[in-house]
Amino acid sequence: MINKKVILKSRPTGQIEDSNFDIVTDTLPDIQTNEVLIQIEAISLDPAMRGWMNVGTTYIKGVEIGAVMRSFSVGKVIHSKNDIFKEGEYVSGLLGVQQYYISNGQDLTKIDVSKSKTSLHLGILGMPGMTAYFGLLEKGKPKKGEVIYISGAAGIVGSIVGQIAKIHGCTVIGSAGSDEKCQYLINECNFDMVINYKTEDIDEKLKAYAPDGIHIYFDNVGGPTLDIALANLARGARVVICGAISQYNNMANMYGPKNYMKIVTARGVLNGVIVFDYVDEWPKAVNEISNWINQGKIFAKEHLINGLEKFPEALKMLYTGGNFGKLVLIV
Repeated sequence: MINKKVILKSRPTGQIEDSNFDIVTDTLPDIQTNEVLIQIEAISLDPAMRGWMNVGTTYIKGVEIGAVMRSFSVGKVIHSKNDIFKEGEYVSGLLGVQQYYISNGQDLTKIDVSKSKTSLHLGILGMPGMTAYFGLLEKGKPKKGEVIYISGAAGIVGSIVGQIAKIHGCTVIGSAGSDEKCQYLINECNFDMVINYKTEDIDEKLKAYAPDGIHIYFDNVGGPTLDIALANLARGARVVICGAISQYNNMANMYGPKNYMKIVTARGVLNGVIVFDYVDEWPKAVNEISNWINQGKIFAKEHLINGLEKFPEALKMLYTGGNFGKLVLIV
């Protein structure tokens, strides 16, 4: 069998370029005892991929030059010599941007696609959903009646954070980069107030929408937006640093917060969330989010793109705001 895959050809120095990747093919070896062959059906495109393309190690080692580009993917077991994983079952994991993946099973998680689309296990029921769930509930610790502000709110993580916060009785404010995305947050995600950061003044709007300050700031953007949020914290506020998508293409010259002392005067807490710290608890979260979906309490928009060869083009959309909903590549 022939496997088509996307490899990291070179490391970007700023914006991601098509030339950073190459699409190659090779022949798959026969699987050995305890191994399974997975046919990948859908690949998750996530902002974290930009960091994975850098040299070195942070919370996870950078992708090596010439290696298959790392990604969360879902697929079907089509051949098995493993007693745990049967042919026909679906699995997820860091399977990479490719058509097939061979595993000994230790890096796989079984998923139930009988009541949900396969692609949802890369979004609301996958890493982004887990990031939102544990980032908000374990780090943000929402309480009924509190005000939360979410930047990058129309993205998959931000939109889920807002909806879970609503379930917990919070007033939810989100910012996004177009009127269409802002209307989506109001009409489909049940946000209370929205800010178009391209046409409206975030600081002015936060003071109007949350005159007593914000109790939770969930940051997906970084940069000056973080500074503005810090200036509007309520006493005892929790700041959850999830991402900084405005900075990922210029990591060597990141914008540092100027208003960080507001954490002191607000008697607040600023911390970060890495979703891998909660892997053992993912099944609990998947079950609860699935129940919310079935009850109509939570919704996730998807942006699907067909074809492995579209990967470089699709990935760049994450950093330009070109996607609307969870970005998934269908193989």
